[in-house]
Amino acid sequence: MSAGDLRPTISAIWRIESPKLIATLSRLLRDVGRAEEVAQDAFVSALTQWPDEGIPRNPGAWLMTVAKRRAIDQIRRDETMQRKAETLAHELAPEVFEEEFVAGNEGIDDDLLRLMFVACHPVLSKEARVALTLKLLGGLTTAEIARAFLLSEPAIAQRIVRAKRTLAAARVPFEVPASKDRAARLASVLEAIYLIFNEGYAASAGEDVLRPGLVEDALRVGRILARLVPDEAEAHGLVALMEIHASRMRARVGPTGDPILLLEQDRGKWDRLLIGRGLEALLRAERLGSLGPYGLQAAIAACHARAATPGDTDWQRIAALYDALVQLAPTPVVELNRAVAVGMAFGAAAGLELADRLVREPSLRSYYLLPSVRADLLFKLGRPAEARAEFERAAALAQNSRDRALLLARANECSAHPSTSSG
Repeated sequence: MSAGDLRPTISAIWRIESPKLIATLSRLLRDVGRAEEVAQDAFVSALTQWPDEGIPRNPGAWLMTVAKRRAIDQIRRDETMQRKAETLAHELAPEVFEEEFVAGNEGIDDDLLRLMFVACHPVLSKEARVALTLKLLGGLTTAEIARAFLLSEPAIAQRIVRAKRTLAAARVPFEVPASKDRAARLASVLEAIYLIFNEGYAASAGEDVLRPGLVEDALRVGRILARLVPDEAEAHGLVALMEIHASRMRARVGPTGDPILLLEQDRGKWDRLLIGRGLEALLRAERLGSLGPYGLQAAIAACHARAATPGDTDWQRIAALYDALVQLAPTPVVELNRAVAVGMAFGAAAGLELADRLVREPSLRSYYLLPSVRADLLFKLGRPAEARAEFERAAALAQNSRDRALLLARANECSAHPSTSSG
């Protein structure tokens, strides 16, 4: 079979195995950049040899063997690491490697957890954490990351290179932080995964509402993290939130690619398996103690998932959950979402009162959802002219063309309804 015929299969194996390779190599080499280079060398060897020799019975073990041997070569070139090289060479006897590889999965899990904390170290910017997480833990190429975020490949490559240099310059240790520092560092890891998911679930720019590949990558990394830190409630809360939101993806976009609002979605298209997984993860988070911000958002999503129809939605519980969320994460976006929930639970006037308080908020000045929310509430209150102006303003701020088209359509609806009853 030709290399071209096997490349998709080898690339799929790479995406699955590369995080484990890079994690283990990072522990050995103490350098994320060098570890990634060595892992990629093993991938190139697979592309060269597997078309002639066939895919090995255990491709992960094959890649790890080749990568570790290359790591040993690098270590041997560093005279200060000579003793370590001899120890590793002894451990890497080919006839026993595959058995040790299978038996050493627990160690690989530890390495993956360390790699997550390194890739999401607070010394890096949010953008750098996301790019590095996708590269090292998602197994994506630089080109794939660039396409996902609608940036040029050189820009993403520079971001990743800069992140690696920053980690090296800061001498970030390849370790899970001590318990006193772990909570803050875990928050950084969760945030990076959440940012990846959000960009996939609600693309901030471009022509597409969804980017399913990013959603899948965030879910995969989030599930790994939850397995590695089983006693961390917020890790399970984030997984619950992502699973439940991801369950709506088939219903979230119409046949022509246009977005469908939550209350207008065909709930028969919601993925019940993902909902079940999300509710199970939420239950695990609840059993571990009080819900954090991700857990509370998952509980809000669960209210929608449990409602057979939009009319069955428990909006008063959702509003109460947003009240709790505001106490833990008092951001303007959370306040805006609370205004929507209050409007649904207690009437549009109550919701508009809360939304109006955010009009002068600097961080929401260019956020298209603020005028969109206000427009919807104004429309329900029978003030279509004001609603139209707000929908048009929201459309002008929207960066995603599909969102822009939906908002302009809502603006046109206002012209066809000179008055409406209040809600």
